[in-house]
Amino acid sequence: QVQLVESGGGLVQAGGSLRLSCAASGRIFSIAAIGWYRQAPGKQRELVAQITSGGSTNSADSVKGRFTISRDNAKSTVYLQMNSLKPEDTAVYYCNAERKTMPTFSYWGQGTQVTVSS
Repeated sequence: QVQLVESGGGLVQAGGSLRLSCAASGRIFSIAAIGWYRQAPGKQRELVAQITSGGSTNSADSVKGRFTISRDNAKSTVYLQMNSLKPEDTAVYYCNAERKTMPTFSYWGQGTQVTVSS
């Protein structure tokens, strides 16, 4: 059984920072690409940032220069450091672990709320 547990969400003022954590149980962490997605009310879920098993990263244009994704394989944890937060960053943030080559899989966490006040 694979579990992804997000933490670190909360309420912050615009311009502030938060660090989200995604801790993975199970044996898939080292072979998975881990992504942070977010979903605001009335909007589709969107990719925020992703880090591959090899450490390559990509992020949405809207967060470039403000958010940084990193992983600690020894702790089976991925972090999303969010700086210079804006009200439009308000959303539920979800962690996803996926692999598109065999063995394929995709797992989601339960989400953590991030609210940025203006």
